[in-house]
Amino acid sequence: MDAKQAILDILKKEGQPMSAGQIAETSGIDRKLVDKVMKTLKDENLIVSPKRCYWEPAENQ
Repeated sequence: MDAKQAILDILKKEGQPMSAGQIAETSGIDRKLVDKVMKTLKDENLIVSPKRCYWEPAENQ
C-alpha cells in the first residue's frame, strides 16, 4: 500500500480530524513524507481542513 492510500485510510478510520503529527504517529510513516503526501492530497481535493492544522477526508470520498 502506498503512503497516499495509507493516510486516507487512517483519516477515514479515525473518523475525526487529525494533525500530520498524529497521522505520522499512528501510521508509522515518517513525518516529512506525511507532510509531502498530505500536500498532494490537498491539491487533489481529497482532504479538507475543518480547523487549522487538522485534516479529514473530503465529503465526496
